Formats: sequence, C-alpha cells, structure tokens
Amino acid sequence: MKLEIPAGDFRAYLFDCDGTIADSMPLHYIAWTKVLGEWSCTFDEELFYSWGGKPTVKIVADLNQMQGLNMPAEAVAAHKESLYYELLPQLKPVPEVLEHIQAQQGRIPFAVVSGSSRTSVVKSLTAIGLLDRFQVIVGSGDYKNGKPAPDGFLLAASRLGVAPRNCLVFEDTAMGIQAATAAGMASVRVPSPLERAQRTADR
Repeated sequence: MKLEIPAGDFRAYLFDCDGTIADSMPLHYIAWTKVLGEWSCTFDEELFYSWGGKPTVKIVADLNQMQGLNMPAEAVAAHKESLYYELLPQLKPVPEVLEHIQAQQGRIPFAVVSGSSRTSVVKSLTAIGLLDRFQVIVGSGDYKNGKPAPDGFLLAASRLGVAPRNCLVFEDTAMGIQAATAAGMASVRVPSPLERAQRTADR
C-alpha cells in the first residue's frame, strides 16, 4: 500500500510518532488494557484509536468522567508508559512511512510532533533505529494545547525554520489531521493497524 503525497513545494516533513512512524498503537493498547484492568476500567479498541494523539493524562481523565471512576491520572499514565516501555523490543516501523523517510533523508529536514512525552518518543524511535533521522522532536511537554490545536506543528515548523505552508504532515489520527489543517499545513493520513489489516483481508 502506497501513501499518496499531495502536490506542493514541501521543504520539511513533520511526523506524528505513535501509529505513524512507529507501529506502536497495538503495543500502547496492550499497555492500556493492563493498567486500566487494575481499576476495572474498560477502553474499547475503536475508541482508543479514535483518541489517537490525545495526551495520556487526558485519556485517563476522560475515562474517569465517562465511567464514573476516580483513577489518579498522573500515576496511571506513568504506569501505562512503563508497561509500554517493556514492550518496546517488539516495536517495528510503519513500512509505508519509512519509505518516505528514506526517500527524503538528507534532502529536507524532519521533525516529530507527538502527544506523547519526549521520553516516550525518544525510546520508540531508538527502538526502531530512527532517532538520528529527526532534527526536531516536539513532545507533549513542549506546548500548551494538544491536537487538534495546531500548537505542536507550528512549534516544530518554527524550530526548523520552515514556513507552515511548506510543511507536509504525516498523521494517523483525525485529531492530528485537524491540527495540521489548523496550522495551515498539507497532510497525509496513515491508515491505522485496524484499517491496514482490513485492507489485507479484503484482497
């Protein structure tokens, strides 16, 4: 499956990390299921994917509100991240995105803009051997308003010294695409593991 790149004068590529560069969403879901199970909290897989790009602490807070729970958001989010780190040896890159990274490597600068912490992004990129490809990493602690707000993408463009209109964003979530659009950037949507599995099954 090829990703279609829109027409444009792109002088930088901006990537989400989880589910875009790293095929990490299934591993994150395993970690979420384990930690939430300790609190008798359910997290439907489709809802999990629809919330892609949402900071972990916000996910816990929203689940608390939806299910009438009182989980300590910071502690649960931290425990979930530690469980995810244990699964990192299983992590692989998303092949369709890796193809574009390799094609433009050295020609234009790259940045990562993630709703995860910088630590999580660095660990994921290190696990798949791609950390040195990115000139800028913007994590959840670097900006105030998360996706679908454009803050993270605008910060990355500023740090790269590239105008937003000349940036192309790779994203796997609706919130991420909305954030790119709000930043005045063109975007490419990366299908989720559920979508990729369905396409394979339909062949």
